[in-house]
Amino acid sequence: MTDTHRIVSSESEELILVDRDDNEIGYASKADTHDGVGILHRAFSLFLFNDAGELLLQQRAPGKRLWGGYWSNSCCSHPRRGESLATATARRLDDELNFATELEHVYSFCYEASFGDAGSENELCHVYLGRAAEEIAPNESEIAAIRFITATDLDAEFRAKPERFTPWFRQEWQELTETHRQQLERYCDLA
Repeated sequence: MTDTHRIVSSESEELILVDRDDNEIGYASKADTHDGVGILHRAFSLFLFNDAGELLLQQRAPGKRLWGGYWSNSCCSHPRRGESLATATARRLDDELNFATELEHVYSFCYEASFGDAGSENELCHVYLGRAAEEIAPNESEIAAIRFITATDLDAEFRAKPERFTPWFRQEWQELTETHRQQLERYCDLA
């Protein structure tokens, strides 16, 4: 039986610090990398689509330090010290959504986003596309809700209520639709 309430991350886990070319330069706790303006560290974002071409969205658990309660892309996190991106993405898919799938790396970019006094994101983020499982059992310690949405409806929601979404999700979706459209269209209909 799947445990949908397990704790899968902590502020003390060590993340990988990088330079803007994604070269490892050290390690720091998850807490330290997100304090103040943050410290640049490696991260990833997954965009997972069902067979109908709809994107799996997750609403971040309200207890999350940064952007709790906001809607975001299917899965996002960080490799831990000594962990490859392939290992980290597979681990986090299981941790958050309780399934496995093949992923296609699309691009990477650096971004910074502040969440008031709670801290900041300062990440070199690797963006992947993949297929969602038919059955998904979200980990409720990480995810408050999930839903599927078409690209057209997502674009409409971004225009109507951008404040409901995480800043990296909005930025990544724009980059995917504008610069990586051909890869994205293998997973969904952009119309």
